[in-house]
Amino acid sequence: MTTVGDSWASPPLFAHLVDDTSLMQPRATAPGVDAVVSRYLSARDGRYGGLVGQLVCPVSRLPSLVAELARAVPSRPVEVSLVVDTGLGAVPKALSTLFSRSSLLTPRTVEATAPPDVDAVWLERVSEFVPEDVVAVVEPRRPQGEDADGTAAWLDAVRRVAEHGCAPKLRCGGPRASDVPGVADVEEFVGVVVKAGRSFTAQGLREIVRTDDGTAPAQHGLLNLVVAVSRALTGGDVRAALESTAGSALAEEIGGLSERAVKDVRGLLSRCGSDPGPVPPARLVELGLLA
Repeated sequence: MTTVGDSWASPPLFAHLVDDTSLMQPRATAPGVDAVVSRYLSARDGRYGGLVGQLVCPVSRLPSLVAELARAVPSRPVEVSLVVDTGLGAVPKALSTLFSRSSLLTPRTVEATAPPDVDAVWLERVSEFVPEDVVAVVEPRRPQGEDADGTAAWLDAVRRVAEHGCAPKLRCGGPRASDVPGVADVEEFVGVVVKAGRSFTAQGLREIVRTDDGTAPAQHGLLNLVVAVSRALTGGDVRAALESTAGSALAEEIGGLSERAVKDVRGLLSRCGSDPGPVPPARLVELGLLA
């Protein structure tokens, strides 16, 4: 449990859960690498540092990140999720850079977007580039709009990724309205990973609790996803968890999870990426989930 004054501790359910995906924003609107590094290190070393997960960085921005961290001289290495945006062939050199600067960075995951027809050959190629102590994360492309056949193919791809031993990735939001999947798609995705027993990551969560005012596009919430995974593991109502906008009810359900249930949830939901900025801990404090 969290101890007041302890900048490292965090309730086990939220320990190192939330990644910083600021560097994944379009360059025209993204903050500078210097600003991201400064904010990330301040959050990681601050009161709620136990909540902070990995710093997500595209391969194309890795040189700038390394240079900025060399100037910042972090107290300990930054855990990095490397996102392939320049082709799989660039991964070995990027990993070599990370390993050669071990005092600054530690690679934890390598993330790649999969083609719609992802197969074992492609997945094996990804695995060949990723060392055993680094997690391979694969995001099968989800179809845009209403496409029953495309959705079925997407879920099959998620299943193949999990069965191959990679961690599937769910995109929950982004700069386009089409980046936000419907509740039914998220429910189906959660069902697939729970059945496969494979951990997954989620990116693009803009809210702590789902927002849906009927005008602006609805946004999925971090707590909704946590409760949805918990219910999926016990045969509960997953869709109702995803649709809920009642933060206090979600928080109460989370607060009632047993130690075993928390371990089971985090065994599946390994990381969440916030978008467009880091998740503010103040909302979790307000809901009584952080001290």
